[in-house]
Amino acid sequence: MTPPIPYVRNMTVDYGVVERLSPLIRRIIARNPSPFTFHGTGTYIVGNGAVAVIDPGPALDDHVQAILDGLDPGETVSHQIITHTHRDHSPAARLLGVATGAKTYGFGPHGSGNADGVVEEGADHDFTPDVTLRDGDIIEGDGWSLTAVHTPGHTSNHLCFALEEESVLFSGDHVMGWSSTVIVPPDGDMAAYLASLRRLLARDDKRYWPTHGPAIENPKLLVQAYIDHRTMREEQITDCLKRGVTGIPAMVEIMYADVPQNLHPAAACSVLAHLIHMVEQGRATCDGPPRADGVFGL
Repeated sequence: MTPPIPYVRNMTVDYGVVERLSPLIRRIIARNPSPFTFHGTGTYIVGNGAVAVIDPGPALDDHVQAILDGLDPGETVSHQIITHTHRDHSPAARLLGVATGAKTYGFGPHGSGNADGVVEEGADHDFTPDVTLRDGDIIEGDGWSLTAVHTPGHTSNHLCFALEEESVLFSGDHVMGWSSTVIVPPDGDMAAYLASLRRLLARDDKRYWPTHGPAIENPKLLVQAYIDHRTMREEQITDCLKRGVTGIPAMVEIMYADVPQNLHPAAACSVLAHLIHMVEQGRATCDGPPRADGVFGL
């Protein structure tokens, strides 16, 4: 039996208030709690004076105003940095850009890392960065530098950002700590997600700051647990197939019996992502291209 993921969920939230986390990092949390955002989107302010804002968040006027009100006198926003283009991360960049003139930095529009293109509920299809980033690109400001780490999987355009001065990683939704990450095909890709997790496992970041949830103080332990969890899910799928359970809805009922029913649609997306991965590797079959209503086998 795979040990459970050591989730990190102990967090107190004071909406609309900027919290100082370290000499270079502040955070303000948007009032958009949900089963998929935990308490809400954590927007990070990096630096002092001319600052970067990581994941401005959803298009909520009160959240954008709270970001502006939370700046120290005389401070300005010089950069808006986007981990990925879901509607709880990037839409507020348009509002904050109008207020500050700060350019946006990101991998590209939604689906830009996926050669097939995507149509996905929950995506911010209106976002295109002013400045396109690729893996290893460095964004610099007064006393801070952020290195882009391309971590496709949750989305094809997902980036984490390493703050070199504090040896920490802003992990976006790639590693959240309070929950496992939902992988929604076609833009979500399980093979890419696992490869990105292994890439982070080889890094030496001392702490992660995810966009949802509190700090992750033992990143390697958590990342390995995420990998083990995904291995366990694929073993469960193989067991279902051996028992003649060939459809995703029935697999979800078995595999996620202890998960509330309202989360089963998201679980079905991740099961499909696993099955696509398994079909690609020759560990499962499907009666056609792998799809939500497909009939799967061994």
